[in-house]
Amino acid sequence: MERFGVTYRLVAPDEARATSLAEAVALENTLEIPRDLVPGGYVEDVVLGRVDAVERTGESVWAARISYHIDAAGRELPQLMNVILGNASILRGVKAIGLQANDDLRERFPGARFGAEGLRRLTGRASGGYLCPVIKPQGSDTDTLARLCYLTARAGADIVKEDHGLANQDAAPFRERVKACAAAVARANEERAAEGDGARALYLPNIGGHGDEVRDLAFHAKEAGAKGILVIPGLFGFDAINRLAQDPDFDLPIMAHPSHLGPYVLSSGQGYGHGMLFGQMMRLAGADISVFPHHGGRFGFTLRECEDIARACRDADGVGRPILPSPGGGMSVDRLPDIIALYGEDCVCLLGGSLLRHGERIGDAIRDMRQALGG
Repeated sequence: MERFGVTYRLVAPDEARATSLAEAVALENTLEIPRDLVPGGYVEDVVLGRVDAVERTGESVWAARISYHIDAAGRELPQLMNVILGNASILRGVKAIGLQANDDLRERFPGARFGAEGLRRLTGRASGGYLCPVIKPQGSDTDTLARLCYLTARAGADIVKEDHGLANQDAAPFRERVKACAAAVARANEERAAEGDGARALYLPNIGGHGDEVRDLAFHAKEAGAKGILVIPGLFGFDAINRLAQDPDFDLPIMAHPSHLGPYVLSSGQGYGHGMLFGQMMRLAGADISVFPHHGGRFGFTLRECEDIARACRDADGVGRPILPSPGGGMSVDRLPDIIALYGEDCVCLLGGSLLRHGERIGDAIRDMRQALGG
């Protein structure tokens, strides 16, 4: 394809107004000038978004496919996102629901460095779902958090992920905490290896601090022994993930957390579709794992929305390598079989608060979960 495409869900009473809205989206996301002032030639033929189709999908609901040239997006992710849903995000009744990548897009934005296949290699977990305890709560001191990291990693966790609320608070400052927790997980891995366990836990601290400190803190985590990081694109931007994913000197997996992104998907008439934001856009940015709320938990995503996310994470036509969906949000041990039945083995199962009920016997709970997940 010469141009990449974006599909939008439009709300309009009739075809004429749906077409007019689609044309407004194409114009606003690229040139943002009156249509009659668009210069002919290159600007009109190449840079201006092009409405390729407008089709009715329901009562007052339409699907519009708009194509864009890579020249409008340039070579940086922020401008690409500006083209996908920039000014159009301020128009009522416009929701981006699908991205159709072309070769130009794939070349400039290669996606995840590791993806689903790479995480198998890094963890040594040849089969079965990934078990990911969430280290919390905020307010705990460094020694308490490091102890939780050790106990969960020692019992067979695959990914030991910090809670997204652990940032750089005085109770457990980032640099101090990461060093202690990474050492705790490394010790657990050494003991597992001595017992013949071929798998190992990856410790992923949550990046806190200021926006201009993300790279520095990510490299500090790497030097301290972390084997990946957690980033919140709703706070630091999707480009924070993209810059690290494309940095050959970083070379660690990245998990993306959905905090602050809810308003982008919860309205039926605005923002992004669930699959597009938590699947396609996370892949585009370069995340290896995408966290989102599982249906039936405390956040209210539907089964269909979760299926759309998982499908977008794995779609062979997506940008770069398929990545791992990571459902969470109030999950318990008894729901693990249902989660694996829905998402399959290439899935990172998050369990947080419910694990804390086990106290010092948290390892027993981890071992029970490991058995339930297989591998």
